[in-house]
Amino acid sequence: MDFETLISTRRSVRGYKPDPVPRKILEEIFEVAKGAPSSMNTQPWHLHVVTGEPLDRIRKGNTERMLGGVTPTRDFPTNEGYTGIHRDRQVGIAVQLFEAMGIARDDKEKRQDWVMRGFRQFDAPVSIVLTYDKVLEPAAIAQFDLGAICHAIVLAAWDRGLGSVINGQGVMQTPVVREHANIPEDQSILTCIAMGYPNDEFVANDVKSTRAPLEDFVHFVGFDD
Repeated sequence: MDFETLISTRRSVRGYKPDPVPRKILEEIFEVAKGAPSSMNTQPWHLHVVTGEPLDRIRKGNTERMLGGVTPTRDFPTNEGYTGIHRDRQVGIAVQLFEAMGIARDDKEKRQDWVMRGFRQFDAPVSIVLTYDKVLEPAAIAQFDLGAICHAIVLAAWDRGLGSVINGQGVMQTPVVREHANIPEDQSILTCIAMGYPNDEFVANDVKSTRAPLEDFVHFVGFDD
């Protein structure tokens, strides 16, 4: 696809076929994505690509710990909750997804099952765990750079017929992820990308989030009107 079509059609995929993703295609994606910009060419990213039994163990450990009431653990401070317009947008996409899936507001069982899907990394056949070296802490710049390669990965995947969703829930229990993905202790886990071939029968895959108009977030200074 041309770039404008690629970026305008991409959407988050939360339902996947069980088909495995060939390693060769993943390597092609990473070869493209490594061209993402990074601060002073530091390229601070590590990609841990997990599938098969190790990924199943991560899913199981995440789910059991969350259902057991184990407090989520992350390798860096996170915001405990969104407020204002950010919360409104978070709720807005949740409403879109629940309406598509036919999940009623008072259906606690289905709502919890939806949350658990996130901790299972949406049952995708591949999980890409993004990390950076702890020596870079405090790592706002490194995290910014990982965001760049993360975006490049999901676009390169979409161009090859693969869906994905950037999924912080999948790494909420970092000890489980670290153990089964063989991530060294000197790396901090930032997030993961669930990836696979989209299941066209999974209705939530048709949901595309809306974006604010330019005047809400673009501020021109010094231009002639």
